This record gives sequence, structure tokens and C-alpha cells, in this order.
Amino acid sequence: MTQRSGAQLLVDQLVLHGVDTVFCVPGESYLRVLDALFAQRDSLRLITTRQEGGAAYMAEAYGKLTGQPGICFVTRGPGASNASIGVHTAYQDSTPLILFIGQVPRAQLGRDAFQEVDYRHMFAPLAKWVMQIDNARRLPEFVSRAFHLATSGRPGPVVLVLPEDMQGDEVDLTDPLPYQRIKAAPAPEDMQTLRAMLAKARRPLLVVGREGESPVGIADLRAFAAANQLPAITTVRAQDLLDNRSPYYAGSLGVGVNPVLLGQVKEADLLLVVGSRLDGLSTAGYSLLNIPRPKQTMIHVYPDPAELGRIYQADLLINATLPEFAAAARALKPLDSARWSAWRELLRQDYEAYRQPTPAPEAVNLSEVVDYLSQRLPAGTIITTGAGNYTAWVQRFFQFSTPRTLLGPISGAMGYGVPAAVAAKIVHPERVVVSFSGDGCFLMNGQELATAMHYGLAIIFIVVNNGMYGTIRMHQERHFPGRVYGTSLTNPNFADYARAFGASGEVVERTEDFAEAFERALRAERPALLELRVDPEAIMPGKRLSEQ
Repeated sequence: MTQRSGAQLLVDQLVLHGVDTVFCVPGESYLRVLDALFAQRDSLRLITTRQEGGAAYMAEAYGKLTGQPGICFVTRGPGASNASIGVHTAYQDSTPLILFIGQVPRAQLGRDAFQEVDYRHMFAPLAKWVMQIDNARRLPEFVSRAFHLATSGRPGPVVLVLPEDMQGDEVDLTDPLPYQRIKAAPAPEDMQTLRAMLAKARRPLLVVGREGESPVGIADLRAFAAANQLPAITTVRAQDLLDNRSPYYAGSLGVGVNPVLLGQVKEADLLLVVGSRLDGLSTAGYSLLNIPRPKQTMIHVYPDPAELGRIYQADLLINATLPEFAAAARALKPLDSARWSAWRELLRQDYEAYRQPTPAPEAVNLSEVVDYLSQRLPAGTIITTGAGNYTAWVQRFFQFSTPRTLLGPISGAMGYGVPAAVAAKIVHPERVVVSFSGDGCFLMNGQELATAMHYGLAIIFIVVNNGMYGTIRMHQERHFPGRVYGTSLTNPNFADYARAFGASGEVVERTEDFAEAFERALRAERPALLELRVDPEAIMPGKRLSEQ
């Protein structure tokens, strides 16, 4: 037992639980924690960002990349409000994250003190658990519980609130053990039932989501699919979980989905859904499958029992984390896949046809740009995106082969691509990191270019500039023709914007100029931005805005 302040005790718990990186915007409400982080600067990297929304996105992206909770510190009131977007994304995306918020001193609580907020009410619908730590002696207990909750069942965010004066309390405590990942394994009889159900199928389809995935688990799941030549797709923004070049891979749901694939999901006679709760974006607004009883035979494997049967009544419910299920599935004796070989080949042919670049009259053809990157970049390249129609080109034309190389918000939150790229380059400095943003998306967190410059992160930022909030404009044209309002944008020269930070910046206005500009960005050895000026008519691959 040693005498420590609450702040020192808290930071010691982070080290104990294996944290190596902390994202923050500094604030006076947790100055003592900052001082304690200084004392542990050889064990913990502190990444200072330019806005709390960016910091929280970075922590969320860290959680996606590592499977460990991303850690974010922000100050009270405005800081916590800014950070809430990252908490919401972590909740919708099932990403482990712990947000620490400085709070007013305990004696001032309830007085509407300077920047005071009741975070238990504010974050209750956005987080798995919210707790204000009023007693420093309970710090080890609550921090341990936060790590366990963030990573157990359906992973997600936890919020811990730190009154300013509590951080200075002196206590004598011993440290607990590091947290353990809670594993849920499938029952052997369930796996035999699964195999028997699969043996009867003629048009089976494996649907893979990223909740609770791990590199080992994904390797086992890929081996199971390959051994059984089982047609497989992923849910939205999860196509990196399967090798897109494999003969059993058939595409991905979500933004830019192949309409033929949607029909094939409906035609399947068995759906094996693993690691996905089948959210609205992956199911075309819950229209893809009948609720509550899908017409297809359905096996649903998910780490949180509360989600099983919540929306869809599957024929077989298996409460299991993805790695444990995948290991058990890989151990099953492979089935004779001849009965669905024609089905698999049809799905693969349709996927291959859909991923071919589409002709476009515009000077910049995004399908050719993304296809070039798909062929040019090494397998471990990490791609990040925000939200918007421009992501349809990435989802449709880029082929992923390595797990945890696609970072995009299932929540549909804009402004994610830039901070996610910063986190990716911090976690994997040896890898190429390419960030895609729309012009509206980019300026929501483009200030994090300063963070990339500060830490010397050679990220390539691609800004797709069409001068509007494209997704909303598309819906306006479709539902309220002739009444376009509020979706036009006046933008800076993004290349000049990047150069103002000290980064490299270029404007690309023709497809044939992109490759050389990209090669220069790769050689820049510092952050580099390429602004692609695209025709507003190119609203989706192969579709024109005026035809909506």
C-alpha cells in the first residue's frame, strides 16, 4: 500500500490495465490528472488534439484497431458536449471506449456551477455505464469495472466523471489485477445443430459483423468459410474482416450496396449471422429481412444475450463472442459444398461485375481513382472514411484483405475520417494510412491536421470536393425537386488549407493526374492532402444528381 493522490491512483490504474495511449484536450478540471500523466510519460503517450470531438473519435478508432478500450480525457461542460459525438459513435459501432470527464469540485455540485453538468443524465442513453467517482478510494473498483464493461458482451463506451477536488485526495490502496476479457463460448450441441442446419441448405450465406472481433477470430472464421466454400458477405463498413479476393466473398451491405446482393440475401435459404446485430444501415432501414420472423432459416451468433431475439427471431440463437465461435466453427468437419457451389459462383460473379469501375463523363472518375488505390497500396494499408455518399466509392471499388484496415463510422457520423487516420498512424506508424473525406465531412474535424503535423504523422488525406452536402442534396432532389435549400457549400482551396499547416497540398482536377499526385504524396514524408474536385452530378457511382 502506498500513499497516492486520486489522480496518481487513476493513472496507475490505466497503466495496470494495459493502456499505452491517451487522447485529450487539456482542461483545468483535471489538471492533477495531467500532472500524474506527466509522471508516467514513459509508459503512456499523451496525444493532445484540437477539439474534443476529434479526441473522442481518435479514442474510438483506437478501440476499433486494437480491441482495447480507447481512452479519452476531456474537461467539463463544453468539452464533454463536444466529446459526446465519439461516445455516440462508440455505442452505435459497439466499440470499447472509456471517456473521463473533469467535474466541478464536490462542494459546488448542484449549484449550476461553472460548466457543471449532470453527466449521469447526459450520457445515460449514449453509454453502457456512467459513474461519478466522489470517493478516491473507489477509483480502482470503478476503473476496473469500466474496462470490464467496455469490452464485455456487446462492446461499447463507458463514462467516468472526476470531481476536481477528488483528484487531490490522498489514499492508501493496493492495486487490483488487470481486467480480463469475458468470453462466451458456444455450446457443443449448438455447433452440431448449426452444422446439421447448414448441411440442409442450398443457398446459405454467412453474414459477418465486427462486434467483438479479433485478428485470431477473423482468421478462424475465414478458415471456416474457406473450408466449406461458404458464400460470405459483411455488414456495413466491415468488409476488411474478409479477404475480398477470396472466391467465397460476395460483397458488403450498407452504403453503395449492390442491389443484386440485396435480392440474393432475400433469396438465401439460410443466413448465418456472426458478430452483427443487423443494424438499420446494414438492412436497408430494416426492410431487408422480415421482422420479427425472417423468412430465411436464420442462425444468429452474438456476444450479448440481450441482443439475441431483440429484433429478429432466429431459428438458432448462440450467445458467443466471435473468436470463441470462430474457433468452434473451424473445428467442425467441413461439409460437402457441392450443393451450393453454383450459388457461390453466382454471388461471386455478381460481386466481380459490380466492382468494375463505372464510366463517367466527369473529369475526375472516382471509381477509377479508388480502383487505382486498391491495386497500388500494400495489403496492410489502413483506409479511413467519414460519412456521406463519397464513401460508396470506397466501399464498392476498394478490395480489402487484411483485418482492421477499414475505419468508418457505422453511426453515420461526419467528421470521422481525419481523426481516425491520426489514431491509425499512431497505432501503426509503419503502415500507409489514407483518409477519405467529403468537403463537408472534412471541415468538421479538418483542424486535426494540426495534430498530424505536431506528431509528424505522414497521413494522406483525400478530400472529395463537390461543393455541397451531397447525401442530403440527393434526398432533396429525390423527395423535394426544385426546392434545394441549405445544402450548398462555399469551400476554401483545401490544398492551400493543408499548406497553411505545413502539410503538402495539391488539387487534382483530372483522373489521369491522380496517380502522379498520389505518388508525390507518398514521398512527402509528412501529412499530405489531395483535393479531388468532382462534378456535383456524380452523386453516386454510375448515377447522376439530375436523374434522382
